[in-house]
Amino acid sequence: MHITKQERIAIYKMLFNDGVMVAVKSRKPEMHCELKTIPNIHVILTMKSLVSKQYVKENYCWNHFYWTLNNEGIIYLRGYLHLPSQLVPSTLINHRREVPKVVGNAGTDRCFPSNPRTEDDRRVYRRLEGQVGSAKKLDDTGAGTNDLVFRGGFGRGSQTNEN
Repeated sequence: MHITKQERIAIYKMLFNDGVMVAVKSRKPEMHCELKTIPNIHVILTMKSLVSKQYVKENYCWNHFYWTLNNEGIIYLRGYLHLPSQLVPSTLINHRREVPKVVGNAGTDRCFPSNPRTEDDRRVYRRLEGQVGSAKKLDDTGAGTNDLVFRGGFGRGSQTNEN
């Protein structure tokens, strides 16, 4: 299949910018979802050639091809596209994460050691042995401590003799 140089350059540029490429495995002649002017089969064949040269790693899952660019592929694409060595794919750039600020006073007593918890806070959750109203464990509670009671008339075993 003939792939033009402009198509190959467009595929390589997108692969270098993103660091990854995705294509749907389909036999229908459809265009690639991100590269609107290039058929999907051209993207798959171009990426297969890079896989055979071991410039990208290929994963396949649920009728989708996923390709990730490795270090040798970055060097190859820089040379092919005549890019400076300062440019790297966006997958290798560390983005600074925004930490959300906590609004309100809900957790301030737990976070700061200047306001330690008191014994009154713990009494809410714990029962002390000497405290009034605390029940001690009884030995006669639970399954199997009462007498068994059989009641008739339930289920299949309830047959009456009406002859």
